[in-house]
Amino acid sequence: MLMSVLGGMSESERQHVQARVRAAMDTQVLNEGRHQGGRAPYGYVTVDGGPHPNPRKSAEGYRLRVLAIDDESAWVVQRIFAEYLSGKGDRAIANALNHDRIQCPSARRPDQNRHRPGDGWQGGTVRAILENPRYTGYAFFGRSTKFETLLDPDDVSAGHVVRFRKASPDRVVRSRNPAHPKIVEIEDFTAAQLLRKSKGSLRSARKTERSGRALKHRYLFRGRIRCDICGRKMEGSPRKKAMYYRCPARTLAPGSPVLTSHPGAVYLREDALQDAVNGWLGHVFDRKNRDRTVAALMDSQEPVIQIGRDAAKKRLAEAEAKLTRFQNAIMAGVDPAALVEAINEAQAERLASRAALDNVPAPVEVDVAEIYAAIDLIGDVTAALRGSAPTRLEELYEAIDLQVRYKQNPHEADVSINPVGVNNARVRGGT
Repeated sequence: MLMSVLGGMSESERQHVQARVRAAMDTQVLNEGRHQGGRAPYGYVTVDGGPHPNPRKSAEGYRLRVLAIDDESAWVVQRIFAEYLSGKGDRAIANALNHDRIQCPSARRPDQNRHRPGDGWQGGTVRAILENPRYTGYAFFGRSTKFETLLDPDDVSAGHVVRFRKASPDRVVRSRNPAHPKIVEIEDFTAAQLLRKSKGSLRSARKTERSGRALKHRYLFRGRIRCDICGRKMEGSPRKKAMYYRCPARTLAPGSPVLTSHPGAVYLREDALQDAVNGWLGHVFDRKNRDRTVAALMDSQEPVIQIGRDAAKKRLAEAEAKLTRFQNAIMAGVDPAALVEAINEAQAERLASRAALDNVPAPVEVDVAEIYAAIDLIGDVTAALRGSAPTRLEELYEAIDLQVRYKQNPHEADVSINPVGVNNARVRGGT
């Protein structure tokens, strides 16, 4: 009971600290137009804005960062807005930019976009630029908000993950005065948003109308097949005598390195894949092979990444970086007496981070009984395969998280399953 009370008080104080920090950052953006960090939007670069206004942070070597126009990419932003206002869509603009061999944001700044392939402009990239109000010269903050989700609602000690979602308009803060040079006029940006809103309502109406229609074709493996060459999901392609899944090369971005080895189109026939997959699933879930399947799932488990370990490593790295900055400041001539308190705090943080890193528990793997229970929840797989009803097969593929990776040259499919409730454990088989 005492630990629960202390934990609740600690969480309450943590939330209060978050609220105070967010309020302070909102005020800085509102009154000063402060750039609060993060990657600069495409068309801008971050430059030195002088010493930090906080004397203590200035003594520690912190500098302000402000946005400045990148002449080599700002004209691309202006072109995107001009073409969109002239009537072109997101994909048409992206295709035109790829045709003109203009580098996409992730290719131009790979150091800031290590998580992206940089293989060309996409419709989503153009849409993100068109919806970014910072191109008008005003500072914006809080367009997306983060929230924490428990990894396991039944086990709070398992930790949580951080997710981001679009914030409501009343949570977004805009500076009172222009904070950096503008690339797009406010009138053009407003006209683009009104045009997007009109198109969005029409698209939603058409989507609602289509949703009521009867399905002409049923795609049994929709969203479950990927091309091994480019890694994209293969799309359904109905033919007169059979259903196929294809991956066309024409939809790849021009200049993509995958084009050198990608055929004009990769095709995979559905009925051939269905027979092979169902035969393999019947063997895997046969009562005689059940123990072998469970053993394979146990052996294939990958340790779950511990959020606490990563957080402790991050805090340790930040503490060591602070100590390095303090040493550099002292070598540059700063009075060591002014940094005594800050150095002591950084050293205490480093010791606490090392202790937390040493005490992080080992990754917890799924128990054998949990795997048996997950397989039991799937139901009678043999009956579902014997009936071959499309709806029942779709439910089965969803329950076991069936994934297929197709290799055209050897005409092989790497099939994997991951029963619901089994974390990071898969059974694979080639067909």
